[in-house]
Amino acid sequence: MPGSCSIRALWILANQDTVVFSRRFPVVEKRWRAACERDKSLIEDDLKYTVVPSLPTDSEIAAAFIDRKKREGSARGFGIRINHSVEGSDSWVDDPITRHIISLYTKNEQEETNRTLWPLVLHIKDHYCILVLPLVEPHHLKTYTRMCKRSDCGNAVGADESLSALLLNLPSITGAFMVGHMIGDIITGNVTEPEIVISASPSVGGLLDSLTGSIGISARAKPVAAPVAGSTASGAATSGAMTSDAPKIGLRPLDRDAIRSFISSAMPFGTPLDLNYTNISAVKINGFSSADIPPADQKQPAWKPYLYRGKQRILFTIHETVHAAMYDRDEIPDSITISGQVNCRAELEGLPDVMFPLIGLDTARVELLSFHPCAQVPEHGNEKQTLMFSPPLGNFVLMRYQALCGMRPPIKGFYQLSMVSENEGAFLFRLRLMEGYRAPLSMDFCTVTIPFPRRRVLSFEGTPSIGTVSVAEHFVEWKIITTGRGVSGKSVEATFPGTVKFAPWQPQRLPSSGAVLGNMEDEESDAETESTNNMANVEDFLMEKMNKDLQAVDLEEPFCWQAYDYAKVSFKIMGGSLSGMSIDPKSVSIFPAVKAPVEFSTQVTSGDYILWNTLGKCPVAATPKA
Repeated sequence: MPGSCSIRALWILANQDTVVFSRRFPVVEKRWRAACERDKSLIEDDLKYTVVPSLPTDSEIAAAFIDRKKREGSARGFGIRINHSVEGSDSWVDDPITRHIISLYTKNEQEETNRTLWPLVLHIKDHYCILVLPLVEPHHLKTYTRMCKRSDCGNAVGADESLSALLLNLPSITGAFMVGHMIGDIITGNVTEPEIVISASPSVGGLLDSLTGSIGISARAKPVAAPVAGSTASGAATSGAMTSDAPKIGLRPLDRDAIRSFISSAMPFGTPLDLNYTNISAVKINGFSSADIPPADQKQPAWKPYLYRGKQRILFTIHETVHAAMYDRDEIPDSITISGQVNCRAELEGLPDVMFPLIGLDTARVELLSFHPCAQVPEHGNEKQTLMFSPPLGNFVLMRYQALCGMRPPIKGFYQLSMVSENEGAFLFRLRLMEGYRAPLSMDFCTVTIPFPRRRVLSFEGTPSIGTVSVAEHFVEWKIITTGRGVSGKSVEATFPGTVKFAPWQPQRLPSSGAVLGNMEDEESDAETESTNNMANVEDFLMEKMNKDLQAVDLEEPFCWQAYDYAKVSFKIMGGSLSGMSIDPKSVSIFPAVKAPVEFSTQVTSGDYILWNTLGKCPVAATPKA
């Protein structure tokens, strides 16, 4: 089989453990049967059941999934071998990857032996479970079956057979994950394009620009492509796939139609061709036209099904997200990291190439890099790296990276909290914002939230040195800088002392200390006797205990599970990046040459920016000494 991705079938299950949508691909399934016939090693008695004449029905898949949840303890399973694991289960393989790549054992009504389906990529999105079955070689299934019967626990380093090493050599696994994630986004409506910050006014205005921009085509654009592309997609949609008679529940007709349309265009014969939902939506809405045909000496890439026609321009946005853990302790160093991406929108006619040097790409700060398939990286350097790409339509992520912060933390300081009585706590904030930052960097807004998930706030006292305070039932919010009153070119000192009173603590019945995991088997047995649809789920059990049943560990930190209390900071910074990454619009070159304005913008937003209580307990990971 070629080293590519092909999908044998996929299923979508609702939280009632019923299959609400499925699709089988007979073309790929025929290749699987042919491979099984060629592989004579599968005629061994202990593996004969793995060669199945046809894929199981939807009801058999649902029953097998329910059985696996009972056997593995949850939808995803434990991942590693524990005393609950049984021989032949995924957790028996003792590899965490089995939480995402699972197997199902189905049984036909006319047969008594189990039939194995593997590898099934499991993607959970909201209350849907998406199962994608990619095509692999029969000997890969044989290897996995052998792993499920090993007596040893775990895959030792350098062992002959390792599940993770096996999967890394299968490109179909990566493709199946992409298919599962894309279908999950379609079901939940989370298909969004990367954000481009545009300073210029809209070309036509308002609603028209927003509608056309959402499908990746300018309001003045005239989508054009080679007519052969349209006939190929439409012709393949009817012959390569077969829809099952899945029960018509759990998915709205609109969702079902969107999935069918996506599959017919993105993977008509089971082999993914283009998983870009923007391209597929544009093809469906606009169709194709033969008004313009690409030059004969240029090949039209898959990521650009249309040739743009209209006013030309290029937009770049560097969007960075800052994650930080601030401790204000001598024994624990503060941690601050940046994840960033270069978003682009190139409205250029024809099939041009764009090239520019990326400024600030210092290997001492940038730790990880990945690029869009359209990009080429011909030159490397310590400070500059030249990128060349053939841009697709619409907004896309040209590059992703992870880096260390090249500047001081945008917010530095401490948060202290202590209990002065059983139902009253005193806290103190002392922060410095934008220290060492100069124009054009500016902070658009900054908000600090103090959560109290286990206590109900009755009253609050305290006046901050700057900003306003609002109180809700389970948190206090301090708005230091509000939108429209940004701070630029100067640092800001902010202090906030206060006290907060809570409703009296209501003790709850709990198992004895330290017996949560020890009593898990009894809890699971009770759950199973209540209802077959409300099965034992270890993950749900733990979350329920964390969210409802666990008391505060002690009086000093009664706010979060395991005695962790913190404040979370949210902010946005405009005018530059914190990693030093930048693009000079004057250095952007287009081939063949064309006059097109280039706009560049940056924005920095907070991710998990946490101020841990200096006086309380805090989680920390050990780091190796340099």
